[in-house]
Amino acid sequence: MALLENMRVFVRVVELGSLSAAGRSLRLSPAVVSHRLQSLEEHLNARLLNRTTRQVQFTEAGKVFFEHCLEVLEAAERAESSVGAIGGAPVGSLRVTAPLGFGRRILAPMVPRFRAAYPQVDLRLRLSDHLLDLLREATDVAIRMAPLKDSSFVARKIADLPRVLCSAPAYLERRGVPARPEELLSHHCLLLRFPGSQQFQWTLNTPQGPMTLPVSGQFDADDGDVLTGWALAGEGIVLKPLWEVADHLRSGALRVVLPHCPPEPVTLAVLYPHRNLLPAKIRVFIDFFAEQARAALADSKIVAPLGTKIDTDFTDFDQISRNHST
Repeated sequence: MALLENMRVFVRVVELGSLSAAGRSLRLSPAVVSHRLQSLEEHLNARLLNRTTRQVQFTEAGKVFFEHCLEVLEAAERAESSVGAIGGAPVGSLRVTAPLGFGRRILAPMVPRFRAAYPQVDLRLRLSDHLLDLLREATDVAIRMAPLKDSSFVARKIADLPRVLCSAPAYLERRGVPARPEELLSHHCLLLRFPGSQQFQWTLNTPQGPMTLPVSGQFDADDGDVLTGWALAGEGIVLKPLWEVADHLRSGALRVVLPHCPPEPVTLAVLYPHRNLLPAKIRVFIDFFAEQARAALADSKIVAPLGTKIDTDFTDFDQISRNHST
């Protein structure tokens, strides 16, 4: 087991490019990471990496050994998964990342139920509206509400979620109600910003087809709940998944803006690594999450089932709910 753990450390150092990054990923101190690498090199009687304070580089032996390590670790994972599948008892620590708002409202309430069903799996949540580097963060499963791009991860689509533009009545009384998409360019738009974010470009479905607008505003944040708070305070117009603002729309604290030109829906999906045989803990979580998430969103009547065309002809929240519950 010590040799296998040392190999895992070696692989993470190579993948992340430094001892400190690998240590953070594995929750080990740099000193422990260095000691494990040294033990591995002594065991093999070969130098695997040339290390400096800033970077690591393969030796010729290290490059060859790295490829074999990947094969060995994958084989070990397959062996562990096969036992879990036979015994029906998934085990181990499972690292899951999700957007803040979704994680707080939808995912977090599932955790106790998942734990009750699978008591030998420890679920570790990392909630962030940033799109985290899944490999660098050593994440097993990522829940995303975003356009899906090709990657080294498999994407399992859960649902299409309708989105709305909305604002507090006080803001609309003060600044006027936009009648056409182009008028958003002169309004205060509340933007979700972080490195790599595309949320400052809003794409609306118009009768003439999709229209992308480079909106701007006085306020931006990397936390979607902060944007909702600003919208409720009358500071501008926000683009939100319908489920996030449903209660505020029902109460009248927020009003839908440009209901005849709604934003494109966003895909809710689960991302996980390409593997020939998934560890049982990942497999059961994905199935559990898919069922629970669809049920939670369907109960709110704000999720479009897979394959359902989203009707964009709505004028108020009740009409939105009716259109998206079918």
